[in-house]
Amino acid sequence: MMVLRRKIGEVIRIDDNIRLIVHDIEHGKVVRFGIEAPADVAIHRLEVYAQIQQENQAAVAGDALAWLQQGAADDGAKNS
Repeated sequence: MMVLRRKIGEVIRIDDNIRLIVHDIEHGKVVRFGIEAPADVAIHRLEVYAQIQQENQAAVAGDALAWLQQGAADDGAKNS
């Protein structure tokens, strides 16, 4: 992990296409960043990212269960 100190208005560059700009520091504790990145780069706060991952896993599990249930229903219809 890289730890950096930046002042308001200073920029951190990630690769050639992502910029983090320090916009504000409130009460010496809360930092507000601006992030410039291509539209195809997903940017989320960690708690939002974790929620998205949980929802994706639940959807995959639900799709697998639905697929298995559909297969069983199709087999029953074929055997009738």
